[in-house]
Amino acid sequence: MNVSRRQALQLLGATAGFGVAGALGLGNGSPLRAATSSSKSRDLELAYLSASEQLKLFRQKKLSPVEVLQAQLRLTDQRRELINCFTFLHPEQALEQARVSERRWMQGSPRALEGITVSLKDENARKGWIVTAGSKLFKNRVMTSDDAVVVKLLGAGAVLHAQTTVPEMYFLGVTWSDLWGVTRNPWNPQYAVGGSSGGSGAALASGLTTLAMGSDMGGSIRIPAAFNGLWGLKPPYARVPGDSSYAPLLPSGLGPLARTLPDMIHLENVISGPAPGVINSLRPKLDLPLSYPAVKGMRIAYSPDQGWARISTNVRRNTEAALEVLRRQGAVVEQVDLRLGVNGDEIRVALLEALLSGVMGADMADLLAGRDQLTSYGRHFADLASKGMGPEQARHAAQVAAKLYDAVDSQVFQRGYQALIMPTISTSEVPADLDPFRDKLLVDGVEVNPMTGWVLTPLWNLLNWNPVLAAPTGLDPSNMPTGIQIAAPTYEDATCIRVGMALAKGMPQLYTGTRFPTLQDS
Repeated sequence: MNVSRRQALQLLGATAGFGVAGALGLGNGSPLRAATSSSKSRDLELAYLSASEQLKLFRQKKLSPVEVLQAQLRLTDQRRELINCFTFLHPEQALEQARVSERRWMQGSPRALEGITVSLKDENARKGWIVTAGSKLFKNRVMTSDDAVVVKLLGAGAVLHAQTTVPEMYFLGVTWSDLWGVTRNPWNPQYAVGGSSGGSGAALASGLTTLAMGSDMGGSIRIPAAFNGLWGLKPPYARVPGDSSYAPLLPSGLGPLARTLPDMIHLENVISGPAPGVINSLRPKLDLPLSYPAVKGMRIAYSPDQGWARISTNVRRNTEAALEVLRRQGAVVEQVDLRLGVNGDEIRVALLEALLSGVMGADMADLLAGRDQLTSYGRHFADLASKGMGPEQARHAAQVAAKLYDAVDSQVFQRGYQALIMPTISTSEVPADLDPFRDKLLVDGVEVNPMTGWVLTPLWNLLNWNPVLAAPTGLDPSNMPTGIQIAAPTYEDATCIRVGMALAKGMPQLYTGTRFPTLQDS
């Protein structure tokens, strides 16, 4: 018979001996050998263990970081071609890191993420690694130093084993590029993984990593979280240290992705806080707790469509089910009519003005020297940066951001609501290879703007001082995850996490029981 995930974890927790073979009773002569699942199933059990579960078992010397990494690498061999979520793998370096972590656990000197695998986005620099930004123009660009977050991860004992795919220059809500091809969703491979941190989302959903890095300048953490059934945080500006040369890029920031909310908090607590030589890193460091007060009595606002978006029936249904979970726990959840004064297209235009009228626009314009090697969307945004962006556009973006903040603050937070919930995307049924310059997109049979008519995230990049938590809300009939975003007042990170904890406790979670991508059995 097969051993279920729960049974395997019970065995892991009950059996002594360092290493999974001893913990599962799979050693030579074990009477359980014939009764257990195949080696492939054992790899799945290990690959999908949460960071919290792993750390507990490492501490008890019932599991080794080497065994988890090896299981994830074997699973990667099976799934990499179909999902296509990695640019480069670094198994030898990672195995050496895992062995160091194993020794530290044996010696009783573990660090915060000792032995936990973390995938880096094809944006995070590690010395000696190639970072392509999804572009043929950078296919051989070798990094000469480590990013601040990479230094933090290495210092915390994380095992960095892989780099994840992105759309070219991070400018698309789905993940495909001429350099790396199409990244597909483990829940339903015909659909998208989101972008730009799409490879990170897919790697988590398919069990190929325990934690993953993301970044968000238009929804790039929250969109993949929704498509893949994950938890993700867009921290407020400068909570996580970035690249000092991009410090003026106010709508952008780095953040964590994970399959469980506690895991996401673990990663955020490692990567946040000041870093040497980084201008835009807040002091003092904020450490988010793992437990929160109940939401009973909290006033929470709900905007079903941000005042402009067409939301699919499936997304709306799952969103309202999540709201009911909060109401059953005593929260007061009320629908608000957000009068933003602008629609989705106008928000998108203002965000592009904010992004492309400064340092990033100059970098994008430089790419035109290699125009013939750019994707359709890469050429579009490089052209836009070179021809249509300047101080007038920067001023307009600032004016729109101020107008939007005034609307949200006056209608939500100044009226006593402690958080604001809205869908992240209007539909999860977006083709994996969607090209907005070629394809149409329908939401419940109605055509929407294929670039931005299905994402409700850019608002919070123009208002990047507000923390926003992405939370999963279940599956739709196509076996695709859906998700919401929970916004809190500026720099009140713990408030949106508090609401997320209530959801995690009150509704069925993905990646538990039988709620795994069907690839698990393929």
